[in-house]
Amino acid sequence: MLRWMVAAHALVAGSPAAAQDAATVVSAEAALAQDAADVARIRGIDPAAALVLLRKQVASIAATDWIEGRYRERLAGIAIETDGAVSVLLTGNRPVADAEIRTGDLTIPVRFRIGAKSTRVELLAALNRHQADIRAMLRRPPAIGIDARQGTLLIQIGAADAGGDVAALRRRLTELTGVPIRLATTGRPDLDLAGEVIGGSRLIGPDPANGRRYYCTTGFVVTDGTQTGIVTAAHCPDQLDHIAPDRSVTPTRFVGQWGWGFHDVQVNATPDAVRPLFFADAARTHIRTVEAQRSRASTRVGDIVCHRGESSGYSCAEVMMVDFAPAGDLCGGPCLPTWVAVAGPGCRGGDSGGPVFLGGTAIGLLKGGSYRPDGSCVFYYYMSLDYLPDGWRLLVAPPAAPLPITPPAPLPVAPN
Repeated sequence: MLRWMVAAHALVAGSPAAAQDAATVVSAEAALAQDAADVARIRGIDPAAALVLLRKQVASIAATDWIEGRYRERLAGIAIETDGAVSVLLTGNRPVADAEIRTGDLTIPVRFRIGAKSTRVELLAALNRHQADIRAMLRRPPAIGIDARQGTLLIQIGAADAGGDVAALRRRLTELTGVPIRLATTGRPDLDLAGEVIGGSRLIGPDPANGRRYYCTTGFVVTDGTQTGIVTAAHCPDQLDHIAPDRSVTPTRFVGQWGWGFHDVQVNATPDAVRPLFFADAARTHIRTVEAQRSRASTRVGDIVCHRGESSGYSCAEVMMVDFAPAGDLCGGPCLPTWVAVAGPGCRGGDSGGPVFLGGTAIGLLKGGSYRPDGSCVFYYYMSLDYLPDGWRLLVAPPAAPLPITPPAPLPVAPN
């Protein structure tokens, strides 16, 4: 395993206040195995079986990208099942034969289901066209997303609306949108995850409105080609300081924030953010290298993703929705359905801006979460790295140089 030491003053995205002096940079294989161990914990399966599931998940991305293009006019949703199989839901009654993806030692079933009433394109169009009307029909603005497993528009209503005639409400919403509707409730409105007041060694900055100091979590290292910096959530304070383990302070320079519609991202520049590295584990003893970036288009319901937050630590969970608009007015007004929702319970205040990843693949920045009355996390949602601000890009490690190839010795020629 490759090991090297990281200087204490260097900023590592994902946990700016971590003990970087003795941290170990782990290999891509070790990073994926670490995520598999958490999947094994939450699912109660063997770590080796969990690792196979994650390998299947990564191996099936290219095939599901092809399926989405091939069946675009009928596609209601794509999801990854708990056994690693790909489930494809189509409209209409014309059946499609099941198939398999074979790659290396992996065989991944592809199961087609038919009978959906609306395509994903139609569901998205209905959400975008009628979001304001749906909000006006309810007592509090709801979270809305696409249920890719059932091919419906999922509307998460509050307790007050759930206490009325839910069947009648569903009928009115179906008539309004012209697509299938499923109603659910989470018990509490969605919240951004920046609001915990602390005074410790984290990414800290003052709120100019009240003078109090808040903390967030850094996501990944980025560059615009001339300078480097870190990204976090736009609803975090503008002025942010990195506090090292020895209590030394490294100020960062606020570049800008983008926090409306489909954005919740802020860039703070610093020459000390020089490598594509981030912490993943709760103890902050293992550093991962960013080796790739995954787009939202290549993310499926049922995919496993992991995240690290300064408050909740490290956890992995399933993607619930890929087309999700959080409740309330958390995006400078209504949010667009471009956010990705991930099952709880791994989220708490202070996690905002933290990295979402799998192995060494960077995926997104955590924005907010939805909570039950007891304070437990129902789900969190993140911004895809597709939406980094214009001119800025993720810093990614260069591909490893290929190993030298020694030509095989010539085979002996058999006598005639």
